[in-house]
Amino acid sequence: MPQTGQLVDPARNFNFLVEIDGISQASFSECSGLSSTTEVIEYREGGNNSTVMKIAGKTAFGDITLKWGITDNLDLWNWRQQIIDGQFNRKNGAVILFDLAGSTEVARWSFHRAWPTKCELPAFTAKGNDIAIETLVLAHEGLTRP
Repeated sequence: MPQTGQLVDPARNFNFLVEIDGISQASFSECSGLSSTTEVIEYREGGNNSTVMKIAGKTAFGDITLKWGITDNLDLWNWRQQIIDGQFNRKNGAVILFDLAGSTEVARWSFHRAWPTKCELPAFTAKGNDIAIETLVLAHEGLTRP
């Protein structure tokens, strides 16, 4: 814990790791969509007609989008194929943020009961020399920060 008045630099967004149960994907170039939103329910209370009251409704979690350069590793592809084939296999995972040196964990967000809803392959062109980026979208049922 820093001392009062001591300047602490915020963590950078590029030094991260994604863990998924039983998946040994080496690295991801991008991870986005970590979010939660709680619905607002408005109602009027009897006798108080000038103010709208608000209470919390259901909470929804944003889909997680993972992007990586295509390699010969088929772990994520096979997981998606299992869903297509009707084998509904959910997995837990985490997104871990490291310090600038990459040695100390700064933050961890755990996602629960995830499954791949979409796989998107890159556009292939003989005129380009970009890295072929594959995209996988995960639906999940919870996001915590242990």
